Amino acid sequence: MSNSPTTPGIQPGRLSPDAYGAHFDDLYPAYDPHEAMVAADRCYFCHDAPCITACPTEIDIPLFIRQIQAGQPDAAGKTIMDQNIFGGTCARVCPTETLCEGACVREMAEGKPVEIGRLQRYATDSLMERPDHPYTRAASTGKHVAIVGAGPAGLSCAHRLAMHGHDVTVYEAQDKPGGLNEFGIAAYKMAGDFAAREVEWLLGIGGITIRTGQALGRDVSLDALRAEHDAVFLGTGLGDVNQLGIPGEDLDGVRDAVDFIAELRQTDDLSRLAIGRDVVVIGGGMTAVDAAVQSKLLGAERVSMVYRRDRAAMSASDHEIDHAATEGVTILTGATPVAIHGQGAVAEVEFAYTGGDETFRLKADQVFKAIGQKLVPVDGLATEGRKFAGVPLAGVWAGGDCTGGGEDLTVTAVAQGRDAAEAIHADLTGNGI
Repeated sequence: MSNSPTTPGIQPGRLSPDAYGAHFDDLYPAYDPHEAMVAADRCYFCHDAPCITACPTEIDIPLFIRQIQAGQPDAAGKTIMDQNIFGGTCARVCPTETLCEGACVREMAEGKPVEIGRLQRYATDSLMERPDHPYTRAASTGKHVAIVGAGPAGLSCAHRLAMHGHDVTVYEAQDKPGGLNEFGIAAYKMAGDFAAREVEWLLGIGGITIRTGQALGRDVSLDALRAEHDAVFLGTGLGDVNQLGIPGEDLDGVRDAVDFIAELRQTDDLSRLAIGRDVVVIGGGMTAVDAAVQSKLLGAERVSMVYRRDRAAMSASDHEIDHAATEGVTILTGATPVAIHGQGAVAEVEFAYTGGDETFRLKADQVFKAIGQKLVPVDGLATEGRKFAGVPLAGVWAGGDCTGGGEDLTVTAVAQGRDAAEAIHADLTGNGI
């Protein structure tokens, strides 16, 4: 539920105006040209580069770093974007410490990898600043593809299909495109309006129409899309959230973390965003970390992130968990929520130690639930857990979080959307296998 007068501890304007700007500026500033050259010089340019294998979009990392070293950042950006059209976002939000940088030979030998993510940002930002768009459409094929969802998977698919000369209409339930990049990523990881600018840049190829406010099952049906288009790609993401199923979950001051993050991302004045003094975040994934850290950055005095298993089982990376601790978040593991207490509004959260009978309580005037998201069912498609159980319908493909085939990462969704576009193109042009 949203904030109300019955939750006096939840207040806006806890910080000075300057503090909001400082707290939500880029976590890792962009390289200048000299810094980029120095960082590029550390690359060994491995022939069998393990960093490429570790990248879900298989970017030729040694090549783009060599291009930076040669003073050609635009060419480096093109090398990246050819594989990952959302290279700018991924440079900012990818868990590089467990992907490309985690596999870097420098990391293995010295414990300090080449800073691939920051080099990627330097290159993609350079390319996006050019006045001319680096991609052009092929001759029109006369084919029209419907895409459901304007997130990383859907827009990656749309861009690749447009490159091949197909016309694309994207149906998006929200009032603006971007999906997870626009609504679901912590603001300090991707400052300003970069997500919107990246989408606008991507659309510069032409041939892509986006229709917002169009939800599958509410405003448009899968049967209608199949009848009106030559192919359909579903990149719906996970549009619903899991519930705790415990007493007190409906008290004022208790809300879903994804809604909180989306509200923060869309506000134009952080000082007007209310935050509690004592915040409890329930969950152990990236959404929980983002909600907890941003609560501290908004001025919460005490923030506790509580997870039911041990730290090793958390889906958030060690890097992100350590960052939360550095920001002052208290991380508790092995505790399961059993009740939320309060008279009309939350006052305490009661936890039981996992596997035992002993309980304890945490004071709270605001609680964020971050215990996972789930699929919104689509008529005609079976579900399995939180994903589509395959897509048996002719002319229908799917990718991104709704397929459950990846790790809930932007980069994985981009790869799946890109690969689906190639499969759709092959099918539409009679080159399918």
